[in-house]
Amino acid sequence: SKMTVKAVKMPCTAPNVYTKVPDGGWGWTVAFAFFFVEALTYGIIKSFGVFFNDLMESFDETNSRISWIISICVFVQTFTAPLSTVLSNRFGHRFVVMAGGVLISTGMVTASFARTVVDMYVTIGIISGLGYCLSFLPTVTILSQYFDKRRSLVTAVASTGECFAVFSFAPAITALKEQIGWRYSLLSVGVLQLSIVICGSLLRPIVIKEQEEVKAQPPEEPTETKYMLENEQTRTSIESIDSGVEITTSPSNVPGKTKAEPKSEEPKEHVQILVENNSTLPEPKTKLLDFSVMRDYSFICYAFFGLFATLGFFAPSLYIIPLSLSLGIGKDHSAYILSAMAIAEVFGRISAGWVLNKKPIRKIYIELICVVLLSVALFAFPFASEFWGLMTCSIFFGFMLGTVAGTHIPLLAEDDVVGIAKMSSAAGVYVFIQSLAGLAGPPLAGVLVDTTQNYSSAFYSCAAGMVLGAVFLALVRPCKAGLCQRQQQRAEESVAQALPDLPDDFIEMDIGKAENSGKGCDGV
Repeated sequence: SKMTVKAVKMPCTAPNVYTKVPDGGWGWTVAFAFFFVEALTYGIIKSFGVFFNDLMESFDETNSRISWIISICVFVQTFTAPLSTVLSNRFGHRFVVMAGGVLISTGMVTASFARTVVDMYVTIGIISGLGYCLSFLPTVTILSQYFDKRRSLVTAVASTGECFAVFSFAPAITALKEQIGWRYSLLSVGVLQLSIVICGSLLRPIVIKEQEEVKAQPPEEPTETKYMLENEQTRTSIESIDSGVEITTSPSNVPGKTKAEPKSEEPKEHVQILVENNSTLPEPKTKLLDFSVMRDYSFICYAFFGLFATLGFFAPSLYIIPLSLSLGIGKDHSAYILSAMAIAEVFGRISAGWVLNKKPIRKIYIELICVVLLSVALFAFPFASEFWGLMTCSIFFGFMLGTVAGTHIPLLAEDDVVGIAKMSSAAGVYVFIQSLAGLAGPPLAGVLVDTTQNYSSAFYSCAAGMVLGAVFLALVRPCKAGLCQRQQQRAEESVAQALPDLPDDFIEMDIGKAENSGKGCDGV
């Protein structure tokens, strides 16, 4: 007979315990929560461009100084990623995301009363930026733990929340500003972001306890089963038989004081004991933050890819409306361009998830192709001179942005980078490294715009960063292959050194001794 272990049903506040990754179950609820967290974090950040001209007029500031608001926000969000990982491992994902929602709402509501741009730096940049980090990163991390085969597709579809947010928020906020002004519009956005707390409450933790199916031992081999149990309980060496430790069927040697008589039910009792012993073994202590990923050359290359690619993630969505206005396009049509970019990004994310869900496929190479095409899209913006040209570039850029933005963090769970076991720590370190580009990207674009008096220079800087990111992404797989080969050579060398010290019949001799000892006891 076989013994299987089903998922343990717990109250809503307790963790979900599975014997393997469920690829569904409560994970669908987590995906639903991640959709709205994406919409209320990155969706708001990408829609913030609708406030740019209002802030410049209200505070009488330049492009570069206003762009520091989002720059500081993105920097704090990414710089504090290791803190988010530590807090999630210590207090759980649910509590951290809920706390992040409170910080985001507090920062946005307070910013609506700001009198200077420095006030915006503190409220939106620091307070809301920290909240964005505490809300987004734990949500995407726990979502990756609920899925395995469908991870790429589910994450890509759930991440479309920010696209739908940009599509709906940009026109809605523009219309709302016409009615109540930009301050009350920003206040309304802050109150809406408080719903992240509800999304965080849905993030039930997941525990994976791998347990193999155990077959019942045949009646004629009870001694071997007891021998395994004895080795598990006492942790003695296999040669303990020679030192006087005797394997018997005495009840004192078996937990639970069960008698081991040669009956048909005996193997079932032994199997049950083994399963119980495995379940009570102390679990290894989880590290709050594992920096060993920094010794992995493939991860280092992937982190540099994220560092340079981040230059092209935010600036286009921030400067697409000012660029369209500089070309003589009206405010309403400019908002439509941003919305079209968001719709195209939805299809890009879903398409990337569908392609990456196909097997067998080397996902890192698909990502590289998408990054190269995204670079081409950024270079195309300066050549647009009227509404439909800019609309075409925006749609192309939005689609390619969706293929990269929706998959670059989940790809950390792939074996080509670090794997699912180190996903949490790797995500924290990876996003932390991105913070440098998040801090420098928008202000760099703003300085170029102020210097050249041309918004096209902002898109050139983004394209240059994306090209450098593609170079490092192309090095990830070669570095991983070289590392695996070195580890395999070291393992073979260590095995070759250890094998001469062991006799070929090491285990067989001791099992034979155990059988002889058992027969001797039976004879007595």
